[in-house]
Amino acid sequence: MIGKLAKYFRRRGGDISRFGNARQGATAVEFALIAPAFLATLIAVLETCLFLFAQMALQNAAMEVGRQFMTGQAQNAGWTTSTIQSNVCALPNFPSVLFTCSKIGVIVQTYASFAAANTSAPTLTFNAQGQVTNTWAYDPGTQNDIMVVQLVYPWSVVGGLLGFTLSNLPIGAAELMGVTSFRVEPY
Repeated sequence: MIGKLAKYFRRRGGDISRFGNARQGATAVEFALIAPAFLATLIAVLETCLFLFAQMALQNAAMEVGRQFMTGQAQNAGWTTSTIQSNVCALPNFPSVLFTCSKIGVIVQTYASFAAANTSAPTLTFNAQGQVTNTWAYDPGTQNDIMVVQLVYPWSVVGGLLGFTLSNLPIGAAELMGVTSFRVEPY
């Protein structure tokens, strides 16, 4: 039996050495081994860039809305939450194709001092359909008031390969927030 096995391996030894020396298709095999990690990293980088771009856009929008309150234009025009949502989406540099304008949460509050102002991210609550159920404070303030304007948005994220995810909300989304604080000028 051992003799037959040795004879078989001597005959097949040439085949095995030829297989070890063959290089056709090595690139395809190497790519197949590296592709999942490469694609996961690429998707993670692209999703992070899009997330940071959306965060920057929301922060710029909050600063622009705050500027309107700071100068008294929003108060004199009687802005409401829906007015702010539509004005944010109409801003020239705001990428409204990335956002659903009606989902932008608007929080406008006045405070007695800058030390008392709360600029932390609010806790979002959701119903069974995944819609935000929070009711936000809206106090447009008057001259010399200290105000905080926050724009909050539940950003939908795609779970990446190899466990990468940006979500920090129970519905598989990430909370984006733009915030600005200021003292309202005399108007």
